[in-house]
Amino acid sequence: MAAIGKPNTLRVIRESSPGLYLQGGELGEILLPGRYIPKGAVPGDDLDVFIYRDSEDRLVATTETPHAVVGQFAFLKVVSVNAQIGAFLDWGLSKDLLLPIVEQARRVRVGDWVVACVLLDSKTGRIVATTRLNRHLDLETPAYVEGQKVAILIAEETPLGYKAIVENAHWGLLYQNELPTSLQIGRQLDAFVRIIREDGKIDLTLNESGYRRVAPLTEKIMDALKANGGRLEFDDKSAPDAIHDAFQISKKAFKQALGALYRERRIRFANGGIELEE
Repeated sequence: MAAIGKPNTLRVIRESSPGLYLQGGELGEILLPGRYIPKGAVPGDDLDVFIYRDSEDRLVATTETPHAVVGQFAFLKVVSVNAQIGAFLDWGLSKDLLLPIVEQARRVRVGDWVVACVLLDSKTGRIVATTRLNRHLDLETPAYVEGQKVAILIAEETPLGYKAIVENAHWGLLYQNELPTSLQIGRQLDAFVRIIREDGKIDLTLNESGYRRVAPLTEKIMDALKANGGRLEFDDKSAPDAIHDAFQISKKAFKQALGALYRERRIRFANGGIELEE
């Protein structure tokens, strides 16, 4: 059956003056208007299309590709505003995407760019957008593994760094002090899962080699702590030479490993040293 707001491969069942009609299963016949018909398409062909509702609430198909489909997040530009209804976003189709007033985390203006989730309104069956992101992200502990490569969308800058949407499903965080440069909101890129915390939050890194370097160091420090009764006379202010003599690593790498252990709540800083968290 055809799915509204999703890519579909549907069969052409007949021609008409407005265009081609496609087999939509339980949704019935769906019109592909003439301006979207691929050259040479005839009844019996299978076409890749996107299904949505037009301004008159009719189901129609298009061969245009939206910037995001239902269930995905995207960085979209506000192209018009209706004070009674909401804002309209350019999402790559000839018909703009409605961002209703009630779905705006903050009021937007023409020219703004917003990170939005595309969703199917359960009451109207129309595709709309929302910037109330928490409602559409999974806040449960994710099933990713440390070091896993994930696709992210930079969504918000915070005092700690950048919040990112991970695989269209979860919140993640990139720490400012671990980034070589600032990031643009709306940028899509690959990252690596560094830590999954007990509360389900995900710490990310852009540097795969950095993750692979820090992870073994954290275990080396943990082993040293356990062998020394749960305390070491080292912290992030210790002399580089002393750190190298004890662990054969640089102070920078040592500080990164301590930071990772602290964020995981596996150690605490106390009296000029580090201790195991109980």
